[in-house]
Amino acid sequence: MEGTERANIKRGSRVSIVMKEDQPTGKLTEGIVEAVLTNSPIHPHGIKVRLGSGHVGRVKKIAAAR
Repeated sequence: MEGTERANIKRGSRVSIVMKEDQPTGKLTEGIVEAVLTNSPIHPHGIKVRLGSGHVGRVKKIAAAR
């Protein structure tokens, strides 16, 4: 599932994000969503979130629900 739609991302979701400093390499950071920071319903580069670890970035992948 892609991270471009806000409706797909909830607090507590496991996601992979790309942080701003990692955009050139595309390195992903995995974690649990603490807060959804993007207000618009869709963002072409991914919805911005803050993870429980404090990292902020745009969602690239959403882990499948188990």
